[in-house]
Amino acid sequence: MSGPAGSLPTGGNDSTDAKTTAAGGYSSVDTPGEKPSGTTDDASHQGEVSSEVAARGLHDPTPPVPATGVERTGMFGVHGSGDTSGFGLLVSQPYTPVPAERPYGGYFDEVADALLAAMAARSIPPQALQQTTVANKEITFYIARDYVTALLWALRDDESLRFELASSISGVDYGEKVARRLHVVYELTSMTYRRRIRLEVAVDVDDAHVPSAVAVYPTADWQEREIWDMFGINFSGHPGLTRILMPDDWLGHPQRKDYPLGGIPVEYKGAEIAAPDQRRAYS
Repeated sequence: MSGPAGSLPTGGNDSTDAKTTAAGGYSSVDTPGEKPSGTTDDASHQGEVSSEVAARGLHDPTPPVPATGVERTGMFGVHGSGDTSGFGLLVSQPYTPVPAERPYGGYFDEVADALLAAMAARSIPPQALQQTTVANKEITFYIARDYVTALLWALRDDESLRFELASSISGVDYGEKVARRLHVVYELTSMTYRRRIRLEVAVDVDDAHVPSAVAVYPTADWQEREIWDMFGINFSGHPGLTRILMPDDWLGHPQRKDYPLGGIPVEYKGAEIAAPDQRRAYS
């Protein structure tokens, strides 16, 4: 059932779901008793109103959200005189998520306001929210890696948010020439308000680790194992990060863009066809 930001969810025993402790922290049935895990104690803007937090959090992203593609030329990457298709001079610029401007539309503004208020209440600095994008009727919050856990606790337990379900956690690799090419995408659903949002965090291949979400959403256990297996992103604090699809002794992560195609040569009478990764490349 839909409800306005800041209002209590209808139905259920909310008095036992979320409580304020004497120390000013938050607790719930399975939330840390004194304060949410990952909340920072050194935030310097605790006394500011949420509108000021919103202004800096949405308009001063730090660091900027990276591009999610590379410049492409020609058809299938071909360029120069060898292309007879007419696409030899085609240049496609890399895509970069564009920050959205208010009003976002629908319930997106209510969710954004409620999230910023929850961040201020839990001493999560505005830098945790790098950018907000609205595209294809979906809202995406690009977040800083260091605050993933704190933001997930807030999104799940705050009375005006209540995103109780992590319906999907997946990995993405945008290619070798892309800065912070590995992304983790969280699809969260509010069963209370019937709303959906997306979170996204980007990391480098050389520093591919993200805090685990298992403590907040237990179903993340298997989803994070698959991301580790396929993309090699290490989830700090995961109770048992092991391969789930490939054999335990497998080398590499098959869904990375730089992973070799593999294959074996095919023999014919008087000829041999090379393996796929050794055949013609359009470059």
